[in-house]
Amino acid sequence: MTSKQDLRPVDVDAAVVEAAVADANIPTLLMVLVQMTGDEKWLHAPYRPARGKGLSENDTGGLREDVQDEIRSAALEAIIAWHAGRPVAIPEPDDELLTRMLSASIGEEVPAEYGPMIADDMAATSGTPPWLAEQTRAPVGFTATVIGAGISGMLAAHQLSAIGIEVTVVEKAPRVGGTWWHNQYPGCGVDVPSYLYSFSTVNADWPYYYADRDQIHAYLEKVAEDWDVPRRTRFNTEVLAARWDDEAKMWEVELQGPDGRQTLRSNILISGVGAFGKPKYPDIEGRELFRGRSVHTSTWPDDLDLAGQRVGVIGNGASAMQVVPATAGAAQSLTLFQRSAHWVAPFEKFRQPVPEPVRYLLREVPLYRAWYRQRLAWVLNDTLYEALQRDPDWPDQSRSINAINDGHRRFFTRYLESELEGRPDLIEKVTPRYPPFGKRILLDNGWYRTLLRDNVELVTDTIDSITEKGIRLASGREVELDVIVYATGFDVVDFLSSFELTGRSGRTLRQIWGDDARAYIGTTVPDFPNLFCLYGPNTQAGHGGSLVYYLECQMRYTISVLSRMFDAGGADIECRADVNDRYNDAVDAAHERMIWSQPGFSTYYRNSKGRVLVANPWRVVDWWSMTSKANISDYTIETTSGEPVEVG
Repeated sequence: MTSKQDLRPVDVDAAVVEAAVADANIPTLLMVLVQMTGDEKWLHAPYRPARGKGLSENDTGGLREDVQDEIRSAALEAIIAWHAGRPVAIPEPDDELLTRMLSASIGEEVPAEYGPMIADDMAATSGTPPWLAEQTRAPVGFTATVIGAGISGMLAAHQLSAIGIEVTVVEKAPRVGGTWWHNQYPGCGVDVPSYLYSFSTVNADWPYYYADRDQIHAYLEKVAEDWDVPRRTRFNTEVLAARWDDEAKMWEVELQGPDGRQTLRSNILISGVGAFGKPKYPDIEGRELFRGRSVHTSTWPDDLDLAGQRVGVIGNGASAMQVVPATAGAAQSLTLFQRSAHWVAPFEKFRQPVPEPVRYLLREVPLYRAWYRQRLAWVLNDTLYEALQRDPDWPDQSRSINAINDGHRRFFTRYLESELEGRPDLIEKVTPRYPPFGKRILLDNGWYRTLLRDNVELVTDTIDSITEKGIRLASGREVELDVIVYATGFDVVDFLSSFELTGRSGRTLRQIWGDDARAYIGTTVPDFPNLFCLYGPNTQAGHGGSLVYYLECQMRYTISVLSRMFDAGGADIECRADVNDRYNDAVDAAHERMIWSQPGFSTYYRNSKGRVLVANPWRVVDWWSMTSKANISDYTIETTSGEPVEVG
């Protein structure tokens, strides 16, 4: 962490810094002051911030204006002195101080167990993570095939290369970006703060607090260039199948690309295909009969103009939440067909630009950037975990599952009632009949205000069929349309289904899994040596936070597994079946205590049998801990000749 904290511009304009601290987040400035000056008085009254509400960044800390002014003045002096060459007084706070600092900055107690995780992420935001430099390098000529050049594939290519592995990325699209390349519908963007939806080691200069699709894709392309990913990538190339050759200890990967069909051989195989690649359509009779235009949000055509059109939108999840407000103003009419309501949270900084002075701090003052990220992470991560736990003694569990969860219900209900004041008909339709967090919480980007438009109708009647002219409801009413938009998401439970994968025994992954995917730590699978799945089963951040961080944890674990194999002189490494079974039993047991196993509603987190196999059931600190270092005894290792290697 020290190296980057000491990097500073040679010249600094005091007026620029003054403008920056005037707009800065007060709780974050306090943490900068503690480290730059070494004075811990900034952690105590009268400077200690009050706890923020909901997802608010709590910019003022709830402090009096005179106290804010004192903090800003001290921060201005400290940052200018740092620019002038004064070293940071506490360049690397110990774990105990880090937890006290974060506790002070958010206004609630952070348990001591979070200290090592905070320190680890602070170090990563300073540049190359220290753990990566500690790994055993691969033998000369060791190779990897990475499937997909989205966030997962880019991360894998970069970090595998860092330990000496020769990487080939295979990407079916013409450019990097994965889901952020393919999804280009109006309003498309991220509902996680930009500075969290970022690689921890990359200093991004985000123009908006919540980036839209174009900004995210531009960021990914820039990072890919910096990491030399395009040079290693075969674009416009699809993986058809992959088979483990046990005699050669290699993966054989069948490709279809511009030069026809080819076979690529590599020591390891990394799946970075993600979960948002296969569009999901509703099972509605007559979809093929409609004479107008039908589109799925994930394959939005460039030439689609909704101006003056009668538009029907099926679905009201995350993609609908974005596309409806973005298109309702242009359409002649927009009819939204809702199957079930979603809980919606206030979106404090939706489409708000990051003020240029604040961008200066985030870009040029590493401590400010690191602490800003830590505070965002805490608010969006484990603070929600207790609200997801089912209290068996709690009454009326169709409404809420514990006291904290009920508090969230009251908060969300007050919010929607205030947004739709005077429209009891809409309030009735949009109030969910299940507990908060049963489905993914959505952020209000103008959703409720859009429902109040004269040209927008929310329909909750069941769809009977699609006709030549539009949509027929179970009531018999037919809604005539020019365009039908399917905002119905993706087939996320059918993991690794885009190609056939055959393991050591000759069985395919589909034969073993069916629709019940199970992997150890969501990453490795018995019978499939040297296969690593990024964004595998039960790895999605279920209670908030950044998918990017979860993927970084998985990639760290993957490299730790490989490093242990290199240490042992092995050629292949495979997860033990009993270890995998125990882990997934633990996953299921954890989910039984959580909201997503609650009856009374549907969620894409569950498969056809009702098993939760998308959401991660662990606290973020637990996920970080279990992925920090592989336990080699969880695996079997073989040499190139097939001889087992003793592990302990």
